[in-house]
Amino acid sequence: MMRHTRTAAVLASVTLLAAAAAGCSDSGSGDRSSAGTDTGSVNSGRPVDVPALASASPSASKPPATVSLKRGTYGKSLVNEKKMTLYVFGKDTRNKSMCEGACAKAWPPLLDEKTPTGGTGVISKLLRTTTRSDGKKQVTYNGHPLYLFDQDKKAGDARGQGVDAFGAKWYVINAKGKKITTTTPTASASATPTSSGSSSGTGNGY
Repeated sequence: MMRHTRTAAVLASVTLLAAAAAGCSDSGSGDRSSAGTDTGSVNSGRPVDVPALASASPSASKPPATVSLKRGTYGKSLVNEKKMTLYVFGKDTRNKSMCEGACAKAWPPLLDEKTPTGGTGVISKLLRTTTRSDGKKQVTYNGHPLYLFDQDKKAGDARGQGVDAFGAKWYVINAKGKKITTTTPTASASATPTSSGSSSGTGNGY
């Protein structure tokens, strides 16, 4: 009888030890699984966080266009921030560009999504923008859309003055917002000119 009792006690102890071992094994597996899940959550968040940060980082923004007055070949006329000569197109109407396609390639419009800045000698209130047919904003001065000329290679060039192209003539423009229609170069910048060049309010009436 005593032998049977001891045998039963031993078997009970073995059963308890096995159960305890199994419990420890399950607990360890659960911990590893939980740790794996946590790591996965962190890793899976990275592809979302990185693009979000990248998209939030602003790219270098382009400063607003600056229009100034500079003495040039045909008197004092408007130039951009790189001192390149600006022109107006005789076919344009007030705040409306008529230069597109091949015309806009030869005479690139002065574009600016922001409010343009008035530099030296310019009447800032005359500077505005108008929306072109492609939705881009073009700088205007006294209602004239402004353009560059692709044949002007350096500051001071004004090869587009008086050119008749794409249906009308192109002219530089003075501080008052009037076309300078002379095609005769003025006196040198070192001399004091008697006139900044003839200006015209004809054409489209502005």
